[in-house]
Amino acid sequence: MVGVRFGFQSITGNFRSNNEDRCLVDPAGRFFLVADGMGGQSAGEKASELAIDIISKQLSRCLDFEKDAPDRVVKCIDDSIVSANSEIMALGEIEPAFHNMGTTISFLVQVAGKFFVGGVGDSRAYQLRGKKLEQLTVDHSLTQALRDAGTISEKEAATHRYKNVLYRYLGTKEGSSGTEPKKIAPKSGDRFLLCSDGVTDGVPDAMLKQLLAEHDDPQAAAEKIVDAAQQGGSKDNITCVVVFVD
Repeated sequence: MVGVRFGFQSITGNFRSNNEDRCLVDPAGRFFLVADGMGGQSAGEKASELAIDIISKQLSRCLDFEKDAPDRVVKCIDDSIVSANSEIMALGEIEPAFHNMGTTISFLVQVAGKFFVGGVGDSRAYQLRGKKLEQLTVDHSLTQALRDAGTISEKEAATHRYKNVLYRYLGTKEGSSGTEPKKIAPKSGDRFLLCSDGVTDGVPDAMLKQLLAEHDDPQAAAEKIVDAAQQGGSKDNITCVVVFVD
């Protein structure tokens, strides 16, 4: 296992009455999760709670974090996503209060000295290596689809009306179509960020890079990123997990 230090922060923010985000950091540093729930009343909270609970338990059961091969790791991650997606859909069908609920998920899983990073929805994962900040995930939003098709520009995408409309998330049939995680060989000094869109709505990438780089304590970095998002006008719940490679 690669030595890591980590911190996290999650707040309701200035515009919501409840926090539908959830995050989890495994105390042993084996995996990290961020989920951003959606749905009326308590439905979003329930969806994100289910996703975090089911995925974390299944990862713990099915993986040998010291030696499993990459193909087995990917299968275990995808199977855990499928299980969470199926449970969310099933509960939404039988319980009226949870109808049409859903959630995003982003993850970092550490197995045999490698990191597997990915997600479903628009909760993102970033890597800072040296002076380069790279977004490791792709937003499953209509705006990103239009951007990929060349229909709109990057500048137009930043304020597009479909920016927060997702075509893929947990709670839909498309939620089970595979995560295709990136496999990364971590290096000393690498810094990783998992976050809900409440962070990216209030903090541009240039500031994320600065905040990740200037703090030696990952908990301090997480708190400063959440604070910057809140001060930057984010209108959503705000959650992040920060992982530093020693």
